[in-house]
Amino acid sequence: MMQTIRRRRFLKAILASTLVPLSSVRSGLEAGQSAAVGRRPRIIVFDVNETLLDISALGSRFARIFGNANLVQEWFSNVVLYSQATTIAGPYVDFGTVARASLQMTASAHGVPLAKTDEDDVIKGLVSLPAHADVRDGLDKLRAAGFRLVTLTNSAPAVVEQQLKNAGIGEYFERRFSVDAVRQFKPAPDVYRLVAIDLGVDVSQLRLIAAHAWDVMGALRAGYAAAFVARPGKVLYPLAGKPDVIGSDLRIVAEQVVEKDTAR
Repeated sequence: MMQTIRRRRFLKAILASTLVPLSSVRSGLEAGQSAAVGRRPRIIVFDVNETLLDISALGSRFARIFGNANLVQEWFSNVVLYSQATTIAGPYVDFGTVARASLQMTASAHGVPLAKTDEDDVIKGLVSLPAHADVRDGLDKLRAAGFRLVTLTNSAPAVVEQQLKNAGIGEYFERRFSVDAVRQFKPAPDVYRLVAIDLGVDVSQLRLIAAHAWDVMGALRAGYAAAFVARPGKVLYPLAGKPDVIGSDLRIVAEQVVEKDTAR
């Protein structure tokens, strides 16, 4: 018995003198990974609806159906709200289905009869939204600086493909990611992790650009950097972390991103 104990002590002593402590190995690896991440420019992940594309273009449809073009914002706020409620309560349905149900709610709330053709007209309008006037300039600046650009949206894959094509900006993006892949809507953490996993990078290597405070909050809490496009009526949520880039349009945001993320 004593011989066995001595042998064990001897082996432990040999191991202690020849092996590098695991904590040191881990620290070294983490330092190396951080340095490697720091040398690479971030990949820019864009939200689509309202950030790149102008939802207010649907105003003429709402004016015809409801007599009030401004109801487009009330409707789209409900689309976002009930997509998030769907993620929490289930079951999952695609964004177009939530959009249609929210339109029916808007009609009921305002006592307006809603024909199926009117529903179809609004949903089809989502696919043909124009890009905001500042979008091309911002995308050109980011692309010229060498950034990889992708999109991450609540819309279904076929829908976002058509949206970007119809807006004339599809050429800027190497990938289009949809929440359909994880069957949860933003700002669920798995949505943001999806992009990192698929691209084979750490979440810290990604920067979300969005015009929604809840999207920025979700990205930051998932480990992304973020940039907020403060489009009219859009403000940050005071209880969430503040992104290091904020601008009133994509031109201004792109300038800040180039300055911050190419100097890393």
